[in-house]
Amino acid sequence: MRDDEKRPWTREEFEQKLREKGAGYHIHHPFNVRMNSGQLNPDQIRGWVANRFYYQISIPLKDAAILANCPDREVRRRWIQRIIDHDGRQGEEGGIEAWIRLGMACGLSREEIVSLKHVLPGVRFAVDAYVNFARTRPWQEAVCASLTELFAPQIHKERLANWPQHYPWIDPAGYEYFRKRLSEARRDVEHGLTITLDYFKTREQQERALEILQFKLDILWTMLDAIQLAYCK
Repeated sequence: MRDDEKRPWTREEFEQKLREKGAGYHIHHPFNVRMNSGQLNPDQIRGWVANRFYYQISIPLKDAAILANCPDREVRRRWIQRIIDHDGRQGEEGGIEAWIRLGMACGLSREEIVSLKHVLPGVRFAVDAYVNFARTRPWQEAVCASLTELFAPQIHKERLANWPQHYPWIDPAGYEYFRKRLSEARRDVEHGLTITLDYFKTREQQERALEILQFKLDILWTMLDAIQLAYCK
């Protein structure tokens, strides 16, 4: 092996490698492309919203696992905001409630959404694998897996720009989740990226970080594979 193949990437090179993983983000999945270009019918949109809800309610569980495994008080003090963002608190509804309202804006009932009756086995399996990863791996690896947030603002922007014209039957009040995540995701990724760049120092560790990020990308892609198979026959 040549010396340049063994040396650690610089901080800038490593960050660029992480960002290049965006080529595999689920924004490019055929189902999302169809959804963003107005090619889905109401049942397909509702199927996606109902299944994605299982991911939404699992995000605080993932973040709680990171907190449980993290001995660094300063990291915990910042990371806990992610749980509040999704679970909400007294007088301030969070992302989970906002997603329920998105479902209701699409024609689902609250009871239908929270019952998880529409959640597909493939979606459940993929999401549970992600939560299990956060519970069983070092907390820094779970933080690295969260870096798909690098690519999230673009997907929210596209939905806010395209859904109102393609799906006028959806109540615009349901789009609050996408609006909130535009700022929250940018804030979150700054913290997660700093932790990752600081922790994964050797070339072997940096390559491991890329594998972890690919794992998370695969989780998101697999969810859409299952949804597409079930709703696009």
